[in-house]
Amino acid sequence: MTRAIVLFGHGSRDPLWRLPMETVAARLRNLKPGALVRCAYLELDDPSLPAAAADLVAAGADQVTVVPMFLGTGRHAREDLPHLVGRLRASHPGTEFVLQKPVGEDARVLDLIAQIALE
Repeated sequence: MTRAIVLFGHGSRDPLWRLPMETVAARLRNLKPGALVRCAYLELDDPSLPAAAADLVAAGADQVTVVPMFLGTGRHAREDLPHLVGRLRASHPGTEFVLQKPVGEDARVLDLIAQIALE
């Protein structure tokens, strides 16, 4: 099985906004050389989730994990993203799409944020 990861964010017109997500993508590639990792954005930035997913499927991925890079489960994570992933499943029936919870719902992330705040 060829697995891939999409780091999914909201998007911004400010190019500096992308830096943290791109840094996470680079760290994933360093941890696992050759890993199929892409960043994708809901709006205001490219690539879109469908474009990033199509690129990964074309690269041979048969499982794509979508990681919402949100601190909480707002409307985008609760409604928009599941709808987009459902469309991906319909567009790429030979590929499994796994939608994780937003990173901000992981206790490890929340603990790290609390530790940073205490510094």
